[in-house]
Formats: sequence, structure tokens, C-alpha cells
Amino acid sequence: MRLDVRYTTRFEYAAPVVESQNELRACPASDHRQQLVHYDVTTTPSSRVSWYVDYWGTRVDAFGVRGPHQLLEVVASATVETSAVDRPETSLPRAAVEDVGFRDRYHELLERSAHVDWGPAVTAAAHRHAAAAGDDVLEVVMAVHEGAADLAYAPGETYVGVSVEEVLAAGGGVCQDFAHLAVAMYRCLGIPARYVSGYFFTRDDATGADVEVHGHGGVEAEVEVETHAWVEVAVPVEEHGHRRERWLALDPTNRQPVGERHVTIGRGRDYDDVAPLRGAFSGPAEHELSVSVRMRRLAREPLGGVPGSGTSPQHQQQAQQQQ
Repeated sequence: MRLDVRYTTRFEYAAPVVESQNELRACPASDHRQQLVHYDVTTTPSSRVSWYVDYWGTRVDAFGVRGPHQLLEVVASATVETSAVDRPETSLPRAAVEDVGFRDRYHELLERSAHVDWGPAVTAAAHRHAAAAGDDVLEVVMAVHEGAADLAYAPGETYVGVSVEEVLAAGGGVCQDFAHLAVAMYRCLGIPARYVSGYFFTRDDATGADVEVHGHGGVEAEVEVETHAWVEVAVPVEEHGHRRERWLALDPTNRQPVGERHVTIGRGRDYDDVAPLRGAFSGPAEHELSVSVRMRRLAREPLGGVPGSGTSPQHQQQAQQQQ
């Protein structure tokens, strides 16, 4: 599937500010499930944008504005091709996650983090879901996935930084809450899990329903979305006589596996590792923030890569090493 994404952030300050320095994480990754075709970042006021790949394999666009300005607008435009990935049908017994080598490889994704710091209620819920599954790790993963999704989708009821214990007690939240809670449950069971930031082509995050086709030529109506979050879980499997891990991507917000309509930006321990835009400036703190994300589905026509889009062999290799 070929998707266009246009991410726009606007800061309007109460008075002129200076020395604005920023980091943007909005570029779709190139990996085993998707390929970046085109990517471009523009800023107002105009600035020089450079980029690097961070520790977790996410592209970061860095830019600064030194002169006085009362408006900062950032627009990231991307075209990406996605594909579906088959999930493993079976995995190893639960004892496999206790293997010392397995735990060493994924220790960072088994530890608590700022937004994934579970307590007794989350631990009890995770073990309750796991107890209903069999001895196969994949069965446990799916049981937790279904259990963690037993929240009501409730926009505006939570905030970035609400604890997973509070989310569980409240029984509702948005995609980042669903993702943080699921990650917490997996980790407290000894199953490595990572938080994924991206875009999702749907009109309704709660159901994940597809967008109906309008017109001809394979082009969908444009839809307004928000940045989305889901999880990836390391599932130990045995294939061709060798033990390895398969990353299984699941969207607990709408109880679906991650598919062609999901566009990955980056992965990390939790939201803090993949926050879309962060920065600092000198001036009064008062400002208004607006964020817009628009997506559309395109017919598959060869557009070719664009120099500087982040699809160089080196960038692809760095991204694939994170899979």
C-alpha cells in the first residue's frame, strides 16, 4: 500500500522568541515492513535541517531558528510503501523467556521506564491474562493483547505522563495509554516489548476501520488523523532448527495486528524515546500549539527515491539492525 503523510506543527508565541532549537521525529522508517519513497521537511522561518539516526534507530531532524520569531511552523511530508507481515503460528514454551542469553539481549526492553513503571494492579492483571493462556509464548502474548485492550477509548481523559496504574484503574485512555499499559504487562511477565510511534490510516482509532474509496484512480479521500502508538513484542521461535526472535506488532487500541495501514516512525522504551517534536527556546513561555496530520492512500505508481530522503543504503542498514 502506498500512503502519503503530511505532518504539520505550529507554535504561535505570545511575544517574539529567539534561539529555538528543535528535534523532530516524524520520518517513516525503512524496514522489513515498509519502504520510504520520499521525505521532506520545511520550516517557517526557514532553517537548515540536518538529520541523524538515534540510538533506537529513529531518524531525527534537527534544526534551529536564531532570529526573533513569533511563529514556528514545521511541515514534514512523506510517501511510504507498506506491506503486511505474517505472524508466527507457534512459538517456544514460556520457559524460553527465562533464558539468560535472551534476557541479556533485550534487557533494556524488560526494564521499567518513565512511562512504563508498573505496580501491583498491573502485575496482577498481566498474570491473570497469562494464566488463561497455554504454555506457548505466542498464546500468552495474544492473551495479554486482548486483555490490555479492555479499556474504553476516551480522548481527553488522560495526559502524557499518566501512570499505567492510573490508566488501568480509570479503565480508559488513548493510544499511548493502551500501548504503555500493554508494554508494562509484557515486561512484568518477562517478555520484551517496545513502544512504537507512527501514523494509522483510519477515520476512527478506536475501531481501526478502513477508509472507503472515493472517486477513481485508486486515490482515497484525505483523512485527518493523529500520531498513533502501538507495541512490538519479541516472540522466541524455532525455525529450521534454530532459535531466534520474531517481532510481533500489535495495536491494542483497536485489537488488531499491525498491517498495511500502519506507518512506523520509530521505536523505543516508551513515548519519551519517540516524542514527535521537542525543543527549547529563549523567550516567554506562553504559546499556542496546533498539530495536524493528514493521510491519503495512493495508487502504486513508481515515483522513485529522492536524494536525502533517508533511504540511503546506510540508513536502511541502520534501521534494519533494529528489527
